[in-house]
Amino acid sequence: MTEARPLPPWHPAHLLATWFGCGLLPKAPGTWGSLAALPFAAALVWWGGPWLLLGASIALFAAGLWASERYAQGAATKDPGAVVVDEVVGQWLALVPAAGVFWLYLPGFLAFRLFDIVKPWPVSWADRELGGGLGIMLDDVLAGLYAAALVAALRYVFG
Repeated sequence: MTEARPLPPWHPAHLLATWFGCGLLPKAPGTWGSLAALPFAAALVWWGGPWLLLGASIALFAAGLWASERYAQGAATKDPGAVVVDEVVGQWLALVPAAGVFWLYLPGFLAFRLFDIVKPWPVSWADRELGGGLGIMLDDVLAGLYAAALVAALRYVFG
């Protein structure tokens, strides 16, 4: 990559990429980002149901492509740890099938973190092979879809 020219903390790409500073917290920034996603997900579902959460996930994915690309360029790193907007999108996707059944948020959170860390295929492929904003964002989207499938199964089995 090129010479590092970090974005100032007030820059919109910095704020969005780090999910308003959550990615700058010490130790396990991805977990902090996923935790920070939970109250936003609950509020979106309360306000507009699972379709609003899905729509917000898609919109944040698009914005996250730009923000994570800009942040990575400024950090001169392929996938900076401080970028957690990808975790927020993945976590939101994992919770879409919960649709307000809040006890499913814990397994949704845990499943997303597991799939994000273990990286089953094609999550591992996206993490390894894709670059830029798409590479940063897509592996977490795929992990979120795996977790969403698990949450949907739990909802089906346990109501």
